[in-house]
Amino acid sequence: MPNETYIAILRGVNVGSTQVKMAVLQKIFEDAGYEKVQTYIQSGNVLFDTRRTDTLKLARDVEALLRSELKAEIPVLVLDTGALREIHESNPFIVGRNEDIGKLHVTFLAEQPETSRLDKLERDKYLPDEFLPGEKAIYLFCPNGYGRTKLHNNFFESKLKVTATTRNWKTVTELLRLAAGR
Repeated sequence: MPNETYIAILRGVNVGSTQVKMAVLQKIFEDAGYEKVQTYIQSGNVLFDTRRTDTLKLARDVEALLRSELKAEIPVLVLDTGALREIHESNPFIVGRNEDIGKLHVTFLAEQPETSRLDKLERDKYLPDEFLPGEKAIYLFCPNGYGRTKLHNNFFESKLKVTATTRNWKTVTELLRLAAGR
């Protein structure tokens, strides 16, 4: 079985007390046996290859690895290239509306939330910011910028009871480009 490319998206890296140099992060992954390890920008995005296929188990293993090596609790989401491509190609703010990509973000979810929790979210309550749920992702349009929205990771984690981490559209696009080009 050939290696597959995966994307690890770490929550809360280099935005608070969890400061990690990307060279250190890359070495941790390489020392653990992952191949073709590459980081992208300082927010905790790691591309790597492995023969393993269970993304939930990979995420838990990377969390344990980071806990051991960095002495930090860092939630991790792992996607294969196909899942990232599906999220990228399904953005309703581009596909249906062609919004300014500088105002778009994706909140990645560790698992699909319960439908009842999604149904309880009052989308009109947060205008002009908008969100639309997708498969293990929430698509965001924040016309005044992500820094001003109430639709942040903690909001979605609290309401949906799942781990969440957000990336801007440029980062999502670049991660897909890097993963697809391997």
